[in-house]
Amino acid sequence: MIPNIKRILYATDLTKNSAYAFRYAVASAQKHDAQIHILHVIEKFPSQIEGRLEMYFDALKLEKSWQEKRDEQIKRIHDRLKDFAKRELQDNSETLKRVASISVVEGDPAAEILQRADELDCDLVIIGTHSRGLIGQAFLGSVAEKVLHRITRPVFIIPVPKGDIDETFVDI
Repeated sequence: MIPNIKRILYATDLTKNSAYAFRYAVASAQKHDAQIHILHVIEKFPSQIEGRLEMYFDALKLEKSWQEKRDEQIKRIHDRLKDFAKRELQDNSETLKRVASISVVEGDPAAEILQRADELDCDLVIIGTHSRGLIGQAFLGSVAEKVLHRITRPVFIIPVPKGDIDETFVDI
């Protein structure tokens, strides 16, 4: 027997056509009467880069400036995701109510996806992936691959089609 799906985590990288995978999350939520939790992860700078910046700039001033820019970026992305969900589901207000949360966090994308899936006790994780060149066609995206190797929940990996099928989140 297939378990009930009540909570879906849709992890997005906000790249071109990533809304395509969102539609899978919406369809799954409608079919299973489930909630959707949207997650975007902002990757942190590698520690080597942070160390080099601190060599040239005052560490305290740098951290304060960095935090302000991060906060602005997080708010802007959160607002864009919210607008995107509203626009994407404008003809279906009942489905819009299924969007239970929108989170924008900073960290390692795979680790944050795994952690959020556990915190929310999600029944399903949906991630879009892009193929990049010849090698990309043979392998999943690095984040999707890392998640697949470590997750203990069902995952839908949605190959995002090439070409212009959606506007980007930047256009929102």
